[in-house]
Amino acid sequence: MRIFNLNNEYNVVCNWQNTRYGFRHLATLHKNGYEIAKAKACYYNRTWERFEYETVLLKLIDENFTGKERETFREVINKQN
Repeated sequence: MRIFNLNNEYNVVCNWQNTRYGFRHLATLHKNGYEIAKAKACYYNRTWERFEYETVLLKLIDENFTGKERETFREVINKQN
């Protein structure tokens, strides 16, 4: 498990699970401690991400934020890695 803090309100908890055919990354978006959204990315062999959970994090942010907020959170994630 890994937690990405986006700001004082938002954080993302990431996990992985084995599946029958490979594995998946799961991300849960929290606002002030309350779960508000989820995303997953499935892999059959391996992932070619720059850092662990990159794909699922960006998917979660892109689906739930727009404009300046989206760009700010993407920058925060890239700086943490």
